[in-house]
Amino acid sequence: MCDEHAFYYLNRMTQHVQTMFSAIARRYDAANSVLSLGIHHRWRRQTVHLSQVRPGMEVLDCATGTGDLAFAYKRAVGRTGVVTGTDLNADMLAVAIQKSAQRRTKVQFLQADAQHLPFPSNRFDVTSIAFGIRNVDDPVQELREMLRVTRPDGRVVVLEFGQPRGIWGSIYRMYSRIIVPTIGKLITGYKAPYQYLPATASVFPAGTAFLELMNKAGGFRSCTMKPLNGGIAYVYVGVRDNGVG
Repeated sequence: MCDEHAFYYLNRMTQHVQTMFSAIARRYDAANSVLSLGIHHRWRRQTVHLSQVRPGMEVLDCATGTGDLAFAYKRAVGRTGVVTGTDLNADMLAVAIQKSAQRRTKVQFLQADAQHLPFPSNRFDVTSIAFGIRNVDDPVQELREMLRVTRPDGRVVVLEFGQPRGIWGSIYRMYSRIIVPTIGKLITGYKAPYQYLPATASVFPAGTAFLELMNKAGGFRSCTMKPLNGGIAYVYVGVRDNGVG
């Protein structure tokens, strides 16, 4: 079972986390591709698929980072759809905006706190967050805020790391503790962010424990989860109840 107290202790340093992400922003994408062997792109495609997003819909991607999930949503909603990506970190957003210009992709990026979104209630068909909910101070409050800006019958989608078990889990934990910080430092010049990331992932509520957080947030008519690559990551999808907001 996840140690939620350990998770919240690790997470009570928001400014420090932002400083770490700023330091690695320019090399973040390169490090992700190497450390995940490119699998993170497939995880994002599966996230978009499970969101059931369709052409013409409006999507919000919270904690968008360098924008990869936002771009994946834009491909799904097409020209008639609208995608907005928000992040608290200006340096990560600068990379996302640069990528958007290079790709000539119309995605709007805004600097915003995911727990206090600057949008009216009931606006988005899909509201998502990938590998970011464990970095907020209060995940339940974050889920409630995502629910607030999502339309009735819309979907709140979370992509986050898990804790695989058995032999595969042992291999993964060794990789996370030893290989990830070493390679992360080689690529970005910084080791601390790649020690922090696996440390928080190892204690963050995953699987049924995360579904319990969604139930605690309230406002979901149904909640489902799908493990990816043996539980290294999960996609959680909550359908907003008509009675919220």
